[in-house]
Amino acid sequence: MNRVSGDGQLLRELVAAVAAGDRIAFTELYDLTSSRIYGLAVRIVRDRHYAEEIVQEAFLQYWLNAGDYSPARGSVITWMMTIAHRRAVDRVRVESMQAERISEYGVQSVEPEEPRNLPLEAVMAADEVVALHSCLERLTDLQRGCIEMSYFRGLTYPQVAERLGTPLPTAKSRIRDGLRTLRACMTADDHT
Repeated sequence: MNRVSGDGQLLRELVAAVAAGDRIAFTELYDLTSSRIYGLAVRIVRDRHYAEEIVQEAFLQYWLNAGDYSPARGSVITWMMTIAHRRAVDRVRVESMQAERISEYGVQSVEPEEPRNLPLEAVMAADEVVALHSCLERLTDLQRGCIEMSYFRGLTYPQVAERLGTPLPTAKSRIRDGLRTLRACMTADDHT
C-alpha cells in the first residue's frame, strides 16, 4: 500500500490546513500527491509538457479551492484526481479542436480561389485593421499586452506568462477576457 492511499486522514488534515492558507501543508500535499496527478495527466494528454502544465493548474486550483473539499463526497485523492482529470480532458479537447481548425484551413487553402475584386477587398481589410486597433485600445494594458505577445508575436501562453512574471492561468485569463472584449467590440463595430 502506498503512502497516499494509506494516509487518507493525513491528506484530509493537509487539505484543511491548505484551506486555511498553510503553505507548508500545501508543499507536503504536493510532495505526497504530485506524482499521481502527473501520471494521470500524462496518460490522458500523452505529452510531458502539457502534463506539467496540467499539474501546475490543478495544484493552483487545489490551493484556491481547498475549502470546497468535502469528505462526504469522497477521499482527498479522488477529489484531486477528478480536478486533474477534468483539466487534462479539457486540454485534449482544445488540442483536438485546434488540430481540426488547422486541418480545415489546410483543405480551404488548397481549393482554387475565385476571382475577387481586389481593390474593394483591400479597402475592407484596411477598415478591419483600423477597427481592430480601435478595439485594442479599449482593452486594459495587461490584456492588450498579453494578446499582442500571443497573437502578434507568436508567443505561447507559457511564454507570455513567463515574460510577464505571472502564473499561467492568470495570463490565459487575461487573454481570454481580452479576446471576449475584442469580439464584442468588433461585432458592435460591424453593426454600426
